[in-house]
Amino acid sequence: MAVSAACACAPGASAQQAATAATAPAASAPDFARLEAAQNAANDKAGPRSVPGRRIPVPGTVSPEFQATIAAPYRVPAWNANPGSAGEWKALVAKLAAQTAAPLPALRERLGVVSTPEVIGGVRAWIVAPRQVPERNRHRLLVHIHGGGYVYNPGEAGTLEAVLMAAIGGFTVISFDYRMPPDAPFPAAMDDAMAVWRAALGLQRPENMAVFGTSTGGGMTLALMLRAKQEGVPLPAAIAPGTPWSDLTETGDSYKANEWLDNVLVSYDGYLTHAAQLYAAGHDLKDPQLSPIYGDLRGLPPTILTTGTRDLFLSNTVRTHRKLRQAGVEASLQVFEGMSHAQYLFNPDAPETREAFQEIAAFLDRHLGTEAPPP
Repeated sequence: MAVSAACACAPGASAQQAATAATAPAASAPDFARLEAAQNAANDKAGPRSVPGRRIPVPGTVSPEFQATIAAPYRVPAWNANPGSAGEWKALVAKLAAQTAAPLPALRERLGVVSTPEVIGGVRAWIVAPRQVPERNRHRLLVHIHGGGYVYNPGEAGTLEAVLMAAIGGFTVISFDYRMPPDAPFPAAMDDAMAVWRAALGLQRPENMAVFGTSTGGGMTLALMLRAKQEGVPLPAAIAPGTPWSDLTETGDSYKANEWLDNVLVSYDGYLTHAAQLYAAGHDLKDPQLSPIYGDLRGLPPTILTTGTRDLFLSNTVRTHRKLRQAGVEASLQVFEGMSHAQYLFNPDAPETREAFQEIAAFLDRHLGTEAPPP
């Protein structure tokens, strides 16, 4: 299956490659003694840590399917893209979107999911649902906000996560195609998200609804809650921001601790910096509608967050979890072994993918109502 361009990841390596990397020999005792002395000398004063060059094996503590994902090389040029013009941005985005969208019809068929194009709140959207919706979810509705750094995954390419949620969670999902730069910078995406949310409230009770998304979609999920709260619009019963881009500034330990280890985002100095500037269009990056970590999170719905130990956005996710807890919000955090950014989206057959979505679905099930809307 092709992977999501939103996550700028690479095609999977083989399980054999992963196993070979996982069993790479360790340094000899004399080598370690020399390294120990050098590192002690380099870190004998308070301040930044000096870390030697490292070769980090693929962990043997994850499934063979997921080992292949972890072992995959960087995807070029998605992670480090820096087109020189609007036309070049559009060409790259269209190319990656076509690659991501191509396998979706076969995936939907295999997973028993139907996708129906709609226009909701004046925004192009898809209703994504299992062929047989479980009775318990008959009156539940999820709104999905796709990822992609505010530039990737236009059109049907943005529905991959919605397909997985519909298949594994058994929910009906609205996935929408918000406007993106270079043609439509901030606040166009948030205006579209708000329009869809207002329209969705006419379709179902808010207590029966949830909003979810990954990366940019996670950040926008949080920003949407802040905007809805500010405008006096009802909030959903729960939200699920996956590895959210909740801070568009390069703030957080894992931006450096996991730099070059995350094989999806790789480094904040890649396309993320350029995409943030393109989307913000001169606005303060600490505006809570751009970086919701700086907003007032009090009163937000129960929240489940997902990340991994190699995720460049691990700190974004952890900081968001702590701030939600400090604001008195019920918040659950799941962290997966060896996972780089958003890799629970990459392989529908990996046990980690099913586990991640099952955890999210169970959390939503505990908080969403089931009562039919009034006639």
